[in-house]
Amino acid sequence: MSYLLKTMVSAAKEAGAFQMSEFRRRDPGWGDAKAAHDFVSFVDIESEGRIKSVLKAALPDAAFYGEETEKERSPGYTWIVDPLDGTTNYLSGLDHFSVSIALWKGEKPLLGVIYKPSTEELFTAEAGQGAWRNGKRLPRARTMDCGAALIATGTPYRSPDTVQSFYGAMDRVLKTFRDVRRWGSAALDLCYVAAGFFQGFWEVDLQPYDVAAGLLMLEETGIPYSTFQGLPYEPFAHRSLVTGWPGVYETLSQQVASAYGSLE
Repeated sequence: MSYLLKTMVSAAKEAGAFQMSEFRRRDPGWGDAKAAHDFVSFVDIESEGRIKSVLKAALPDAAFYGEETEKERSPGYTWIVDPLDGTTNYLSGLDHFSVSIALWKGEKPLLGVIYKPSTEELFTAEAGQGAWRNGKRLPRARTMDCGAALIATGTPYRSPDTVQSFYGAMDRVLKTFRDVRRWGSAALDLCYVAAGFFQGFWEVDLQPYDVAAGLLMLEETGIPYSTFQGLPYEPFAHRSLVTGWPGVYETLSQQVASAYGSLE
């Protein structure tokens, strides 16, 4: 596991260095549309290729599930990769984006790496062994009062059927918690919840590669997460994700459940 984690870090940093070499070299708003409000560039595709070649060499029998080039899963080991989480930020010249790499065995995460190239901020986690930010172990989350908690979210750009529910949830959350932020990289949002920079998060229609590494960060810091209806969240099956520190999670999950109704 130690060897594989080091390999993942190396792959993330290589991709991140390439991304920074191309960052802000073009006019804001460049890139190609995959779907409404969803974009891709040659930087995403090249980054995934570089990551894949490193990971495949380290564990050749593992399947590879990436955002851009290949989506295969295995009952054994599967690499789950978002080569550039926060593409819209990247294409606009905003420096908040990340590389997310996870190794899962079956339905469980074993290793996770999330790297922010613009600041060289590095999050790592190993199942049962803890989570770290820049080599310093993250403590277990403590109980927190809702009024002091800063909440993160993502706008429902993939999900027009949930727009009104989103604003209903926002109304409730703003009346209860300190404030809300929308930063555009779910992988970093989950890391920041684990690190305590945010204390709660909710979003709909996240993809497995958005969260595969971040979920392990939450698990290793004792932070609960679920669907809006309180079911154990499965990234390949469910649309909704809510998480938060103890004391925050309970209230936030109730509020989003009320706003979104039966959405799972």
